Amino acid sequence: MIHKLEHIGVRVNDMDASVRFYTEVLGMKLVHRAALADGVELGFLAFPGSENVEIELIGRGSDGLSDSGKVHHIAFTVSDIEGEIERLKSLGVQMIDETPKTILNGAKLAFFFGPDGERLELFQPVKA
Repeated sequence: MIHKLEHIGVRVNDMDASVRFYTEVLGMKLVHRAALADGVELGFLAFPGSENVEIELIGRGSDGLSDSGKVHHIAFTVSDIEGEIERLKSLGVQMIDETPKTILNGAKLAFFFGPDGERLELFQPVKA
């Protein structure tokens, strides 16, 4: 079952400049910043008092990503990602990831397409 909007991912060219913009100009706070094994860097930002919904900046430094500045995906929180993948598949939803990927200390994610080809994500946070 989908519980809430988790985050919106935006491709960026320069992570430092984007973090400065979202924090200094928009008043958000940097919640977490991490580099993944494949060289992708992530920055999660939220408004103080509204930490339950984040913007996820996705970058590889300044390598000129062709889709920078565009929404990359919309993510939704789930409690049983494997079950949700099976439910979506049974409804004929086109999956990008047939099995979940594990990142950031155990969080799981899987991407799929919406009806107009938009990238959507199932996100299962690490259980505390």
